[in-house]
Amino acid sequence: MLIDTVLFYLFALLVLGGGILTITRRSAVHSAVSLIVSLLGVAGLYLLQQAEFLFAVQIVLYVGGIMVLFLFVIMLVNLDLAAKERQFNRQWLVALVAVAAVGAQVSYFIYRGKDSFHIAEGPQALLPPGMGNTEVLADSLFSEYLLPFEIASVLLLVAVVGSVVMAKKRI
Repeated sequence: MLIDTVLFYLFALLVLGGGILTITRRSAVHSAVSLIVSLLGVAGLYLLQQAEFLFAVQIVLYVGGIMVLFLFVIMLVNLDLAAKERQFNRQWLVALVAVAAVGAQVSYFIYRGKDSFHIAEGPQALLPPGMGNTEVLADSLFSEYLLPFEIASVLLLVAVVGSVVMAKKRI
């Protein structure tokens, strides 16, 4: 049980660290690489939950495919001109207040409910007999969540078509 807890905190640190670096880096390429680190941490969390299929999908689709597409678009679009333009600095105050409020809420709930939370000690999900994790995921994806799944696929198709149109204008 100790190794699971250590791995959980390691992967959570990767997710949080990668997320923080993603939003704080000025270079878009550095932000994309930080997002890759964060996505790898999420994949590790999937693996800890015995969701091997989601782990593989996270690595192949998000890290391998979508992030390569993001990096391609970042390299294709000239972001150096946008970085030199004047940025709004008033949003830092709003962001600081929002982070302080969320941090206070999280601290309050951890302090008040520390006996109610069992971090990294949840019971394993009970699967129906004869069904693996992938079958349960596919069953719920194509029955309960069919409409959101189709909407996500259409949005990804629009993003790919948009990136091709943007690339064709440059060529």
